Amino acid sequence: MSAGPTAADWAEQQIAAVRDDPAGRVALMQRCYYGPYGKAPRHLPFQRAAMSFMQWQLRRGLLHPLSGDHPGSPWWRAVNERILRDGCEAVALSGDFAGPTSSQTVDFWMSFAEYPTPRAWYRAHNGSVVAAYLEHREQASAENEAERFFMNVVLCRVLFSHALVAAPRMALGWLRPLAPLLGDPRLGMIGIFLQLSRVLPDQYPLDKGAQFYRDAELGFGRLVDYGVIIPRVQQLYEWSSHELSAPGLLDCIRDGALTYAWPFEDRDVWRPPRSFLVQMAPRALRPERRV
Repeated sequence: MSAGPTAADWAEQQIAAVRDDPAGRVALMQRCYYGPYGKAPRHLPFQRAAMSFMQWQLRRGLLHPLSGDHPGSPWWRAVNERILRDGCEAVALSGDFAGPTSSQTVDFWMSFAEYPTPRAWYRAHNGSVVAAYLEHREQASAENEAERFFMNVVLCRVLFSHALVAAPRMALGWLRPLAPLLGDPRLGMIGIFLQLSRVLPDQYPLDKGAQFYRDAELGFGRLVDYGVIIPRVQQLYEWSSHELSAPGLLDCIRDGALTYAWPFEDRDVWRPPRSFLVQMAPRALRPERRV
């Protein structure tokens, strides 16, 4: 057994086989939730949130091969690969392949495999997401303004969804009893927080500026982003950095402005738009005071 491929080797082979096959990536993601032996009833419900997010990437063409008439995004492909690779390695380690784990994020997936709870799933999934973000900054910087804007939106939304389950008081204040239900990845409601399809066209790359899409955001999404998340976003990133053991995440925010592949000088885009509901939300759901 020691002479054979390791779990990390096997995971890399699976990724290589589907690298230029978007539908194959989706199928591989689905297989991960069935476990090493094709039957994992406690893990399968968590597939819902993962597939919702991945289907959005598929519809926009983000995972298309880099060659061809409509190439995909090098950055999104790399982020997607990290999530798939970590998940595949954990499946292999749960089965018949040897270790050790190749990264801390695989350790998070192993913890989820052993004890599948919403908090464990978020720690694994978001750990892979954040690791990929930090690893592929250079590719992110090559994307256009609108794409970089939504990279930040996606990141703060997935971190906030995690906080709904693991830090409900921070996430929703006095409405914290509702937070674990709203954030449970096994339920359909989490799609509300992770979906951007009602704002973005099914195309890549985006052909208008960030301000255009910001202004086009629907009322509920704008309320969540600017009325609920942004007022506590600095605290959210600090908490997430600790929860995910990812100190580099703090380089993605500065004084409450999101700065992943985004200049701090252009921070006005993160200031709440003029809206009665958006302005009232921070007062109704006042963020906790930090000690």
